[in-house]
Amino acid sequence: MNRREAVKRVAWIMGGAIVGANLFLEGCARKATPRVEGLFEVDKVDFLGNIADTILPPTASPGAKEAGVGSFIPVMVRDCYTSEDQHVVIDGLDKLEAASSGRFGRKFQELDISERTELLVAIDMESKEYQRSKLGEAPNHYFHLLKQLTLLGYFTSELGVTKALRYIQIPGRYDGNYPYKKGDGAWAL
Repeated sequence: MNRREAVKRVAWIMGGAIVGANLFLEGCARKATPRVEGLFEVDKVDFLGNIADTILPPTASPGAKEAGVGSFIPVMVRDCYTSEDQHVVIDGLDKLEAASSGRFGRKFQELDISERTELLVAIDMESKEYQRSKLGEAPNHYFHLLKQLTLLGYFTSELGVTKALRYIQIPGRYDGNYPYKKGDGAWAL
């Protein structure tokens, strides 16, 4: 199964809960602007990987950066997002850098992990408030989109499926009385 097929299945399973899920199901074929193509530069991929790794840091399982989410985000933004959402993400990265400079006097890449976490927690709270209060067809908050892409990229990656979730390549018979221990991970198909 390739990544595109996995994304289609995840979008279908989630019932279209992902922003732009209809775009995932229709197929990914958007023309990218030069600004979007800039997301593929090595420094931007590393920047996106560090954002993703702050959202999903390594614990007992690998973090989002190790799972390749920094490379996944530009592909999804380029191929599957509307031009409006593409601009929201790209402009949002500039806003994130401005917030980092305003709060700590340094770029996001120069912050230590505790400062990155503090910054993204504050931006996440701002994002949640914005999403609650937005009216009508207002665009999504950039961090809302980045967080969704991070989760999607991580939990459809090989590392995310095999290390963060419990994975059986070929599931056996259904057992409705299968023993569950507190702390067991969710199942991946």
